[in-house]
Amino acid sequence: MKIGVPKEIKPQENRIGLTPESVKTLTSNGHEVLIENNGGFEAGFDNDQYKSAGGRIIDKAEDIFNDSEIIVKVKEPLANEVKMIKENQIVFTYLHLAAAKELTQGLINSKSVCIAYETVTDNNGRLPLLAPMSAVAGRMSVQAGAHCLEKNQKGRGILLGGAPGGEPGNVVILGGGVVGENAAIIATGMRAKVHIVDKSAKRLKQLTEMFGDKIIPQLSDETDIEKLISECDLLVGGVLIPGAEAPKLVKKNMLKNMKRGSVIVDVAIDQGGCVETSKPTTHAEPTYIIDDVVHYCVANMPGGVPRTSTIALNNATLPFLSKLAQDGYQKALKNDPNFLAGLNIYKGQVTYKAVADVFGHHYKSANEVLN
Repeated sequence: MKIGVPKEIKPQENRIGLTPESVKTLTSNGHEVLIENNGGFEAGFDNDQYKSAGGRIIDKAEDIFNDSEIIVKVKEPLANEVKMIKENQIVFTYLHLAAAKELTQGLINSKSVCIAYETVTDNNGRLPLLAPMSAVAGRMSVQAGAHCLEKNQKGRGILLGGAPGGEPGNVVILGGGVVGENAAIIATGMRAKVHIVDKSAKRLKQLTEMFGDKIIPQLSDETDIEKLISECDLLVGGVLIPGAEAPKLVKKNMLKNMKRGSVIVDVAIDQGGCVETSKPTTHAEPTYIIDDVVHYCVANMPGGVPRTSTIALNNATLPFLSKLAQDGYQKALKNDPNFLAGLNIYKGQVTYKAVADVFGHHYKSANEVLN
């Protein structure tokens, strides 16, 4: 099968869909891989590495979209990419459609087969293709938040880990999933005071076993969120409802009670954000201020560490891509219900219920459209 990997064009997005090592695996199995010229350069992968792996370097994205049966990306297609997607073409990437009305309509119109990394599941109901980037974003969230707390970044002017004679900073993490767990790894490592809020007592118990007394676990139904965030220096939003828009747990009127110069890092921004005042930002201009609270809402946080992120992502996505290329999408999806959960749009029909519901589209199950 012919697999195309265009260069990412989202601002400050330097990841790439495939590493040279992944290309080598695919070409060794008889597939043809087209890589856009210098597509992996900013992630530390040059054209010669791709050529050595058996890939072909293509100068124009248009030629890749035109010649490929599968398009492999990292981020969702932007408007000029959507125009190049062909009927029946397979698009395999992060889509986050529940927060993207125009993109959803564009992909419906394209009549392509769109499989979203973020809704593929495993036998335990987890999200194996989202997990590596959630881990990266969770770790980066505290790193970014600590930087934003510096005075020259308009923050409170505090060091998260404190200092001899100085109290450590107070971190509140909303959501104890992959983002929350990884945020806690960095925050506890910095010796901050760390609260983790989650709706699952079972998950909080797991986190307590993992971190011991380095965290303060709090059940969301029994926690006064407004009071808790009014006392924090750094708030990390890591709430996720798979494939759906993130719930707005932090309302605008809560900000007035937060400390001047405190920081919100909303990792859930890809799915619309879990803070009412969140809006997507970029690595070039990552922050803005509302009610004296610094908001960091970069929609592609792992793009800031593209080499680490690309390698971690490929470790998770390559087995699925290999199945797609080897068996074709019908067989690959029908034989694996977990992979089938990734099918969001199929030839003009919305096949992921949360996406259909949020925009009022007619929903048809993935099973239904493939049979």
